[in-house]
Amino acid sequence: MPVISTNTASNSALRYLNINSENQSSSVSKIASGSRITKASDDAAGLAVGTSLTSDITVLKQAATNASHGSSILQAADGGMSTISDIVQRMRSLATQAQSGSVTDTERDYLDAEFQQLVEEIDGIASGTRFNDDALMDGTGNWAAGIDFRVGTESTDVINVAIADVSSTGLGVNALDVGTSATAAAALTALDTAVESLSSARADVGALISRFEFRGDMLATSIETTEAAQSAIMDVDVAAEQAELASTKVLTQAAIAVMSQANSMPENLLSLLR
Repeated sequence: MPVISTNTASNSALRYLNINSENQSSSVSKIASGSRITKASDDAAGLAVGTSLTSDITVLKQAATNASHGSSILQAADGGMSTISDIVQRMRSLATQAQSGSVTDTERDYLDAEFQQLVEEIDGIASGTRFNDDALMDGTGNWAAGIDFRVGTESTDVINVAIADVSSTGLGVNALDVGTSATAAAALTALDTAVESLSSARADVGALISRFEFRGDMLATSIETTEAAQSAIMDVDVAAEQAELASTKVLTQAAIAVMSQANSMPENLLSLLR
């Protein structure tokens, strides 16, 4: 029924214009942001899951960094232990030479002078190999007791790193000398034990390095798969949204055209009164 006081057609056209305009704005916002969810009402459940995945990705990336740091610290310790091992081998050579009957006590004093310098160098390396100003291998810092590295999303995802004391005291070579044949023989026995201790310490460090490397590989895979899952939930499908934008743009233009026609209807009706 054509009426003048209430333009029902115009009101209906306005309602659809508002709907289509809002849908068009939503599509533009999603394409511009690259996100399928620009407000909670777009997908409340998806937003909750996507936010949780984003949090997991952040933690996993830091865990991967922690694993890398752990491996680097252990490699530094292994380098220091390798040098100390070379020093101990040299000390064994000096002890063996001093034990020989072909040298005199005077010559043994010369050998012992180098021997004592090497003992001090062991301590210098043990205390000088540091991370964050904390000595790694002299038994005085936190590393001797063990430090946890967080390498996952759960509080239980930790790797404990304990580094053996390979100072002269820790190896039991701090009080040795090769000034006589008898002390050289005792030193050689103690140095053999020190070699075994160093080998065990390096084996432990090597095992931890291997563990950190495998954990780093696993974390890289976890980051990749979690990012893929987060992308599937949160990222916009540009092609699909572009098609939606084109559709809503046509509908908006149609609503504007129809509304223009609806607004002219009362004026046309007034012509009946003339």
